[in-house]
Amino acid sequence: MRCHIVKMFNAAGHGHFGGSLSCADIVAALYFGGILRVDAANPAWPDRDRLVMSKGHGAPAVYAALVERGFCPADWIAEYERLGAHFSTHPNMHMIPGIDMSAGSLGHGLSIGVGMALAARMDEKDYRVYVVLGDGELNEGMVWEAAMSAGKFALDHLVAIVDRNNLCVGGCTEDVMPLEPLADKWRAFGWRVHTVDGHDMAGLLDTFAKVGESRGVPNAIIAETIKGCGVSFMAGKREWHGHPICDAEFQKAMAELGGACECSE
Repeated sequence: MRCHIVKMFNAAGHGHFGGSLSCADIVAALYFGGILRVDAANPAWPDRDRLVMSKGHGAPAVYAALVERGFCPADWIAEYERLGAHFSTHPNMHMIPGIDMSAGSLGHGLSIGVGMALAARMDEKDYRVYVVLGDGELNEGMVWEAAMSAGKFALDHLVAIVDRNNLCVGGCTEDVMPLEPLADKWRAFGWRVHTVDGHDMAGLLDTFAKVGESRGVPNAIIAETIKGCGVSFMAGKREWHGHPICDAEFQKAMAELGGACECSE
């Protein structure tokens, strides 16, 4: 998946490397760990689980998963961000099978997730709604309005996943707008909180299993991640939040990811 992500950005000459690579393991756990109930042959299946990529610029991680799960053809990767392309900076639910919400401005995803979870209850459906948020995105007030309403309505089929990489476009999140104590904030809004290493697949799968057993309250997963994880010269670097990439950097990234020959064709 990380090879696909970097290959997309190489096709465009730039991209949001940091946040796409930091959430790749989270997305992989959902799509390939038996967590997300979806069907590539029937993307609009009414009983499917929903995934809302609220941090929309991290969508290439989802695109990579959709390619690997058979929702989308692999040749869409090389067309990333071209005029009329299916894959673009933010996901478009009208152009990409398997995308449940179009994204753009940050902060809206959790509110939409609340609506989806309420709709499931009203329609007597048991699908689960997963919302992936960036930690910098938590500066948006609408996120906390949604968190408050989810607690009030006891939406136990709603899961917020915070990609806690500690960096945003402006720098360290704790310098830009402090979030800590983050877990306590979610608890204060009536959520059950789980903290996990966002790059530990076993830990992620165990946490998602615990969430699946939860009843009566919404669940928040704080996934502690590294921005740019998987590529040494990007890891933990604010500059790679969104950055151009040259050919030498592309080749080095692919070599580190173990896909140099296949992914640079």
